[in-house]
Amino acid sequence: MTERKTKVDWAQFLQDIAEHYQAAQKITLVMDKLNIHSPGALYEAFPPDKAKALWDRFEFVYTPKHGSWLNVAEIELNVMISQCLDRRMTAWKNYAGRLPLGKRAATRFTPR
Repeated sequence: MTERKTKVDWAQFLQDIAEHYQAAQKITLVMDKLNIHSPGALYEAFPPDKAKALWDRFEFVYTPKHGSWLNVAEIELNVMISQCLDRRMTAWKNYAGRLPLGKRAATRFTPR
Protein backbone atom coordinates (compact mmCIF):
# COMPACT_ATOMS: atom_id res chain seq x y z
CA MET A 1 0.00 0.00 0.00
CA THR A 2 1.20 3.49 -0.79
CA GLU A 3 -0.20 6.88 0.12
CA ARG A 4 -0.44 7.97 -3.49
CA LYS A 5 -1.07 6.17 -6.74
CA THR A 6 1.88 6.95 -8.99
CA LYS A 7 3.23 5.21 -12.06
CA VAL A 8 6.43 4.29 -10.24
CA ASP A 9 4.44 2.82 -7.31
CA TRP A 10 2.43 0.71 -9.74
CA ALA A 11 5.56 -0.43 -11.58
CA GLN A 12 7.14 -1.47 -8.28
CA PHE A 13 3.94 -3.32 -7.37
CA LEU A 14 4.15 -5.29 -10.62
CA GLN A 15 7.78 -6.12 -9.95
CA ASP A 16 6.87 -7.34 -6.45
CA ILE A 17 4.13 -9.58 -7.86
CA ALA A 18 6.48 -10.95 -10.54
CA GLU A 19 9.13 -11.74 -7.92
CA HIS A 20 6.56 -13.45 -5.69
CA TYR A 21 5.34 -15.65 -8.56
CA GLN A 22 8.72 -16.37 -10.17
CA ALA A 23 7.68 -19.86 -11.27
CA ALA A 24 4.67 -18.55 -13.24
CA GLN A 25 5.14 -18.15 -16.98
CA LYS A 26 2.25 -15.67 -17.23
CA ILE A 27 0.52 -13.74 -14.46
CA THR A 28 -3.08 -12.62 -15.02
CA LEU A 29 -3.91 -9.32 -13.34
CA VAL A 30 -7.47 -7.97 -13.20
CA MET A 31 -7.59 -4.20 -12.83
CA ASP A 32 -9.36 -1.01 -13.75
CA LYS A 33 -8.32 1.42 -16.47
CA LEU A 34 -6.61 3.94 -14.21
CA ASN A 35 -4.28 6.18 -16.20
CA ILE A 36 -1.17 4.84 -14.44
CA HIS A 37 -1.88 1.27 -15.57
CA SER A 38 0.16 1.46 -18.76
CA PRO A 39 3.44 0.21 -20.18
CA GLY A 40 4.81 3.73 -19.86
CA ALA A 41 4.81 3.35 -16.09
CA LEU A 42 7.30 0.50 -16.33
CA TYR A 43 9.54 2.47 -18.67
CA GLU A 44 9.57 5.37 -16.20
CA ALA A 45 10.63 3.08 -13.37
CA PHE A 46 13.00 0.59 -15.05
CA PRO A 47 15.47 0.35 -17.92
CA PRO A 48 13.79 -0.53 -21.25
CA ASP A 49 14.84 -4.19 -21.33
CA LYS A 50 13.61 -4.82 -17.79
CA ALA A 51 10.37 -2.88 -18.42
CA LYS A 52 9.59 -4.94 -21.54
CA ALA A 53 10.38 -8.24 -19.80
CA LEU A 54 8.15 -7.31 -16.87
CA TRP A 55 5.27 -6.20 -19.13
CA ASP A 56 5.47 -9.48 -21.04
CA ARG A 57 5.11 -11.51 -17.82
CA PHE A 58 1.57 -10.23 -17.34
CA GLU A 59 -1.77 -10.70 -19.01
CA PHE A 60 -3.94 -7.70 -18.17
CA VAL A 61 -7.71 -8.05 -17.92
CA TYR A 62 -9.44 -4.71 -17.63
CA THR A 63 -12.74 -4.37 -15.84
CA PRO A 64 -15.64 -2.57 -17.54
CA LYS A 65 -15.61 1.18 -17.03
CA HIS A 66 -19.15 1.34 -15.61
CA GLY A 67 -20.99 -1.07 -13.30
CA SER A 68 -18.00 -3.24 -12.57
CA TRP A 69 -17.91 -5.85 -9.78
CA LEU A 70 -14.69 -4.11 -8.77
CA ASN A 71 -16.74 -1.07 -7.75
CA VAL A 72 -18.32 -3.15 -4.96
CA ALA A 73 -14.89 -4.17 -3.68
CA GLU A 74 -13.69 -0.55 -3.87
CA ILE A 75 -16.69 0.64 -1.85
CA GLU A 76 -16.01 -1.95 0.86
CA LEU A 77 -12.34 -1.03 0.96
CA ASN A 78 -13.09 2.70 1.19
CA VAL A 79 -15.42 2.07 4.14
CA MET A 80 -12.69 0.08 5.91
CA ILE A 81 -10.15 2.82 5.19
CA SER A 82 -12.41 5.51 6.62
CA GLN A 83 -13.22 3.44 9.71
CA CYS A 84 -9.85 2.12 10.76
CA LEU A 85 -7.17 1.91 8.09
CA ASP A 86 -6.54 5.64 7.76
CA ARG A 87 -3.89 5.65 10.47
CA ARG A 88 -0.47 4.07 10.74
CA MET A 89 -0.52 0.29 11.17
CA THR A 90 2.05 -1.06 13.60
CA ALA A 91 0.93 -4.67 13.43
CA TRP A 92 -1.77 -6.23 11.26
CA LYS A 93 -2.95 -8.50 14.08
CA ASN A 94 -4.01 -5.38 16.00
CA TYR A 95 -6.43 -4.50 13.20
CA ALA A 96 -7.86 -7.92 12.45
CA GLY A 97 -10.54 -7.65 15.12
CA ARG A 98 -11.33 -4.03 14.34
CA LEU A 99 -12.45 -4.45 10.76
CA PRO A 100 -16.21 -4.04 11.05
CA LEU A 101 -16.88 -5.29 7.53
CA GLY A 102 -14.49 -8.22 7.67
CA LYS A 103 -17.10 -10.88 8.31
CA ARG A 104 -19.69 -9.33 6.02
CA ALA A 105 -17.17 -8.84 3.19
CA ALA A 106 -15.84 -12.37 3.56
CA THR A 107 -19.37 -13.72 3.31
CA ARG A 108 -20.20 -11.55 0.32
CA PHE A 109 -17.09 -12.45 -1.71
CA THR A 110 -16.74 -16.10 -0.76
CA PRO A 111 -17.98 -18.53 -3.43
CA ARG A 112 -20.96 -20.54 -2.24
